[in-house]
Amino acid sequence: MLIIWTEFIICALAILYAGAKLSRYGDIIAEKTGLGRAWIGVVLLAAITSLPELANNLSSVVYLKAPDLALGDLFGSCLFNILILAFLDLLYGPGPILRKADLGHVLSAGLGMVIIGVGAIGITITSRLGSISIFNVGIYSCLIAFIYLISQRMIFQFEKKNQAKNLKSRTLQYEKVSFKGTLIRFVFFSLIVITAGSWLPKIGQQISEATALSNTFVGSIFLAAATSLPEIVISAFALRLGAIDMAVGNLFGSNLFNIFIIFIDDIFYRSGPILANVSQNHLFTALFAMVLTSIAVVGLIFRSEKKFFWRISWDSIAIILAYFSGVYFLYRLDNILVK
Repeated sequence: MLIIWTEFIICALAILYAGAKLSRYGDIIAEKTGLGRAWIGVVLLAAITSLPELANNLSSVVYLKAPDLALGDLFGSCLFNILILAFLDLLYGPGPILRKADLGHVLSAGLGMVIIGVGAIGITITSRLGSISIFNVGIYSCLIAFIYLISQRMIFQFEKKNQAKNLKSRTLQYEKVSFKGTLIRFVFFSLIVITAGSWLPKIGQQISEATALSNTFVGSIFLAAATSLPEIVISAFALRLGAIDMAVGNLFGSNLFNIFIIFIDDIFYRSGPILANVSQNHLFTALFAMVLTSIAVVGLIFRSEKKFFWRISWDSIAIILAYFSGVYFLYRLDNILVK
């Protein structure tokens, strides 16, 4: 068991190191391209920080034939990403972090809830009525891919309008930094994230066997936390750089990309539509992820002026309580099924 946890720690440290580097290079790319920190966070960094989930999922469905481990990681990561908002709120001293974030994040958060909901509906319907498939890819997976592409277009158009308004007030910090060199380093550290992420499913399977916990629970809790390490590091470093919108956008954008991975999983999963071959327990993880995202949306709109308790705002407290309630519920449900 010690060897398993040692491997887990090595993976975690590799992801932490690479994630710290990616946050800085993402900020440089945001300035050099003029696309803005929010868009870079929602789209580019979100895709990069979700690469461990992608690598983990491909390994899970192709080599381990464990779709529950894959889906558990995706829905669990969506849950964990919103928890990271509470962590950022603790780190941010001046006031509630969601008050300082752009109200436009409601768009990406709302789209995230839509795509998570479609994934949950897909699991419910296909398990009871069967699934229509296109070249062995389920119709709901195709719908998820369509929603993701439409979402990216909507977010791009929205951020493009925002950038046009803020163009005159934009200050340059990286004028002397090479854009080409930044891109090369960005790709290099992205590859480190992919490599470390591809190692995680094997470790997750070993933890599942050693602890007698199901693949669904291990994927939803342990692997979700591990593969969300880049989101933690990049968002924390973005916050340190003063790029609040990049930090918050990274988390909401990662949730969008995480569910899009279901479509990629379905392409490689050859035993039929993947949503028809997984545990119904994923529905509860998806529902809790939607509840946590809803709390974050309320926080973005309400915009509290001061923190409620110590260094944390009321919405972060609600997110933390909802997250651990969800973990406890999933654990109890897992124990009931095991017995």
